[in-house]
Amino acid sequence: MESISTRRITKAGVVAAIYVVLTVSLSALSYGGIQFRIAEALMLLCLFSKDYVVSLTIGCFIANIFSTVGAVDTIVGTSATLIAGLCIYLLRNKLNYFTASLFPVIINGVFVGLELWIVLKLPLVLSMVQVAAGELVCVTILGGILLKALSKNRGFMAMITNEKESI
Repeated sequence: MESISTRRITKAGVVAAIYVVLTVSLSALSYGGIQFRIAEALMLLCLFSKDYVVSLTIGCFIANIFSTVGAVDTIVGTSATLIAGLCIYLLRNKLNYFTASLFPVIINGVFVGLELWIVLKLPLVLSMVQVAAGELVCVTILGGILLKALSKNRGFMAMITNEKESI
């Protein structure tokens, strides 16, 4: 059985906290019909460890407590993040940054688009497209650029890929 070290818990907590701070502090961009949730760039971390699936799901849940959509976002939005993170992690050996980024784009587009249609009565297809477009910008473009740049830093890569210390 894997042990849960203080370092592993700290890393997970830091990633969850970064997600919450980025989302809530940029709430005008993070919630509503058109979303550019900058914190979603972190989803590509799921390529490296299951820790990030857990920490990003927790961060998303906490951030969604403050959602303009209401409490339903803590279930729907958080579920979308969990599913996308699991897909990335489970298929990580078959994916590159670009293909991995498409899971949050598609899954959030569908889940959150449906949520916006049901709760806020926004047009269904438009909501799905807008959420997917925001995810494309934040995960595929921003996340891809950041991860590509940071992957050249050995210290960063050693820190995020240490599977022995993952949750």
